[in-house]
Amino acid sequence: MNAITQDFATPAARWQAVQTRDPAADERFLYSVATTGVYCRPSCAARPARRENVAFHPDRADAERCGFRPCKRCRPDLPPRPVREAAVVAQACRQIEQAEEPLSLDTLAATAGLSPFHFHRLFRRIAGVTPKAYAAARRQARVQAGLAGDATVTEAIYNAGFNSSGRFYEAASDMLGMTPKQFRAGGVGETIHYAHGESTLGCVLVAATARGICAILIGDTPEELAQDLRQRFPRADLQPGEADFAAMVARVVAYVDRPGDGLGLPLDIRGTAFQRRVWEVLQAIPAGVTLSYTEVAARLGQPNAVRAVAGACAANRLAVAVPCHRVVASNGALAGYRWGVARKRALLEREHR
Repeated sequence: MNAITQDFATPAARWQAVQTRDPAADERFLYSVATTGVYCRPSCAARPARRENVAFHPDRADAERCGFRPCKRCRPDLPPRPVREAAVVAQACRQIEQAEEPLSLDTLAATAGLSPFHFHRLFRRIAGVTPKAYAAARRQARVQAGLAGDATVTEAIYNAGFNSSGRFYEAASDMLGMTPKQFRAGGVGETIHYAHGESTLGCVLVAATARGICAILIGDTPEELAQDLRQRFPRADLQPGEADFAAMVARVVAYVDRPGDGLGLPLDIRGTAFQRRVWEVLQAIPAGVTLSYTEVAARLGQPNAVRAVAGACAANRLAVAVPCHRVVASNGALAGYRWGVARKRALLEREHR
């Protein structure tokens, strides 16, 4: 019975698909209604027809040969809705990429033939980021490509769509994670201070730029963590923290031991637009609460991005401060953790006390 239903090979199976508006049947057949003179996809949300008025067709050509016209609601004469929606977003992405100046939401929506509200919701659902975030990421890529090539800083600024150097330098820290000059040199010259501390979960390495803490790493030995830091920031000038750095390390160690207390220190968070969105969701999870990777993806408006969410968790450099330990498998299992499942379990147990 299940096999027949999945194949939609019989009139009974097809009628069942029409009654349940099964989208899986949309690519298998169409149906027509004698009383209205239209043909529809099985998933059409139109008012249900009586069985005696319904006929089935293998394709659009057969339905139209029989004298039926396409339904204006489900548009069986056009590609499937997911394909049409993806095409709208792809066109908007091209429009954003080709524009010399940032485009407003109203402009993008008008081109797509949608209201700003529906266009924004569609774009975020399909692309995984808002139009504004996508445009910012494209500008970031243009700036980075220009600075990595032969362009001067001024040329890179204006080629990326900034109409003033002031606006660029306001965004440069978030966009590049360093000054344009340092970026052109591959990050050489950026100074990161670091020091170690001992927590109940093991050795903790704290690293910081002038903007804030850029890494909190947990491991077994200082040597292991120092090597990890060098791999994460291969071109930076890594320097041991001065005497006053010890106070910051002590606060971080106390936070690792009591993660429900809050850190209260500035963070220098670096990552792609998608990673930052994931980390923002993680930072909004209260202590003592867990979400599954699937639930995090759903909160992003991108339910199919479960693997990408897991990848963003694995790329997190700020243990506990960006609480990827609060993300678990759908069945409640702890799954993986960059700093060891035993430490993940210990952190969650402490937050539940």
